[in-house]
Amino acid sequence: MADHLHPPPPAVVRLTHYTEAEKTEILGDGSDPFGVAYTGLTWLPKEHHFGVRLGGRLVAHAGLLRLPVSIGGESTEVVGVGGVAVAPDVRGRGLARQVVAAALDQARTMGPQHGLLFCRRPLVPLYERLGWRALEQDVHVEQPDGPVLMPLRTMVTLLRDRAGWPDGAVRLLCFPM
Repeated sequence: MADHLHPPPPAVVRLTHYTEAEKTEILGDGSDPFGVAYTGLTWLPKEHHFGVRLGGRLVAHAGLLRLPVSIGGESTEVVGVGGVAVAPDVRGRGLARQVVAAALDQARTMGPQHGLLFCRRPLVPLYERLGWRALEQDVHVEQPDGPVLMPLRTMVTLLRDRAGWPDGAVRLLCFPM
């Protein structure tokens, strides 16, 4: 017998693309939907996209991109998670958890041992509940005029068992995602 009081959560789907119109569908058409315009940073588009639709409307998104990074002077790669968005009218339903979990399932197949994301400080508790941890050290990222200190909080998660985060200075060797 179906449980009508607790319908199953909506399915996360792999999106073949993620357009400005779809971002607007989720977050509206404000000039700074992620609240990070003050940083003045140039961002990379994501290559892999995951979303949740409710009634045909896209209401959640997370994107992935494989990125070069230097940690303690050693070059490696991480999977960057970015563009995480949930429509304001459906927040609190676990959609961020679902879409980020689906993205991380894909990230685990991409090779790197760690996931990395940047977020505003008020979102740190959300990502901690999703298994991420904030880095204590400063992180530098590339920008058109050279490396800059990332003003947002840097968070990491393990994509492999026993893949602890290495010690040392962190520098993203490209624009952030």
